[in-house]
Amino acid sequence: MAPTNRLRTAVRRCRRAVSRRLPGESTSADDSGRAVADGGTVTATDEGSSLFSRDFLESLPFWLPPTLLMGFFVYGAIGWNAIISLTDWTSFGTPDYGSLDLSQYGQLWSDPAFWTAAQNTVVLLLAFTVACLLIGLGLAILIDQGIRFENAFRTIYLLPMSLSFVVTAKFWSWMYNSQYGVINATLRGVGLDFLTAEWLADPSIVLGAVIFALLWQFSGYAMVVYLAGLRAIPSEHFEAARVDGATTLRMYWRVVIPQLRSSTISAAVVLMVFALKAFDFLFVMFGKYPGPGADILAVMMYRQAFSSLQWAYASAVAMTLFVMALIIVGPYLYWEYRRGEL
Repeated sequence: MAPTNRLRTAVRRCRRAVSRRLPGESTSADDSGRAVADGGTVTATDEGSSLFSRDFLESLPFWLPPTLLMGFFVYGAIGWNAIISLTDWTSFGTPDYGSLDLSQYGQLWSDPAFWTAAQNTVVLLLAFTVACLLIGLGLAILIDQGIRFENAFRTIYLLPMSLSFVVTAKFWSWMYNSQYGVINATLRGVGLDFLTAEWLADPSIVLGAVIFALLWQFSGYAMVVYLAGLRAIPSEHFEAARVDGATTLRMYWRVVIPQLRSSTISAAVVLMVFALKAFDFLFVMFGKYPGPGADILAVMMYRQAFSSLQWAYASAVAMTLFVMALIIVGPYLYWEYRRGEL
């Protein structure tokens, strides 16, 4: 027998001997993590499973400082804001942390301005998100057909998202100007004078004008998300639907759109968060008070804090916004956890 074959045979015998246990024996792990027979109970002392293992201690400098900083400046600030909302802090005085109550929330719920701002926030949130998803889906389906200059159209639709809210607000405030704005000037030029309006002064249409401007900026984001989802669908699904005789409309309704559920949920969460953060857009366009037609909770919070110096009352408004954000993000995080993505 060749030396190599003898060595292999010896190794196999050693392995069988190690794997074979006498009756009543059990394996455990020694300090180095190897399996040994101790004739008793099984003990597992794997170095990697210990809370204070070497890998854990070596990784501390990389994740512990940013975790502490984020915990202090983000979650600590949220907690402090929640405590302030339970005080009566106003003007340049000092908050009394000895008597905490819910009086600010009671005042909030009885304030008609709060309910007007809350209603506008919900309308902006839902109308903007739904319309943006529909426009983005339509654009994604159009571009997915392999049209000419696909990259150019995709860049044109996505370009507005690269602009800040401040730039977009200034741009659309000029567009909506009733005297020299492009929109009214164009309507007058084509003989549609009856469609001209005070876009930013009429309470009945001002929120719709804001939503339209936000759609112009963010529909490209929804388009990119949906386009990535469409490109991920196997071509066999389209071919099978055509073989079954499905029309284009039925194919998209029954085959394609159901497979875009993940894209829809992800895009919807991001768009709703953007809608809650529309403070700078409205502040640049209207100032401290957009009027009852476009006032939202974020602008109301700023106005109560820095104009009226009602710090506790503004903190109560901020906590209301925080709860709304949790209602949006919480189910999404749970859904991602159930999918095993978290």
